[in-house]
Amino acid sequence: MLKQAQMAIRVMGPPPNLRTGCDLVIEFPLILELEVRRILSDSRIQPIQTVPVQDALLSPVSLFQTRDYGDYLMIRAANMKLTIHKATRRIVNISGGGCPDVPWLADQLIGKTLDNAPAPQRLGKTLCGYALHLAWEEMHRQCPG
Repeated sequence: MLKQAQMAIRVMGPPPNLRTGCDLVIEFPLILELEVRRILSDSRIQPIQTVPVQDALLSPVSLFQTRDYGDYLMIRAANMKLTIHKATRRIVNISGGGCPDVPWLADQLIGKTLDNAPAPQRLGKTLCGYALHLAWEEMHRQCPG
């Protein structure tokens, strides 16, 4: 919703001292806080907290981690991991997260190539589905067809 409203935001991982489990940070200029809160409130979404970044301990961390296993490439976004066979771009593993739809998402995507797999955002509506979609987008950037 914030991206659709063309808000200047970045989705990041929370700094270690602010993690509460399976969560993400939306980074935005503090001057936009009222507008961000209004957009979220209109969609019945309540942020856990708003914290101004004042030092390095509160800086959000990169959402993505990449591991190259030779023939395989794994992208982790938040707690979700997507692994492909690099030569074929076939999805070989999906893991992580704690949302109830993760096994179903894996069943729908494993065995398909990045080119013929549906976008995870079309399948799942949980935080895990969102994180998997971010990993899927990053995989497309790092391993173009």
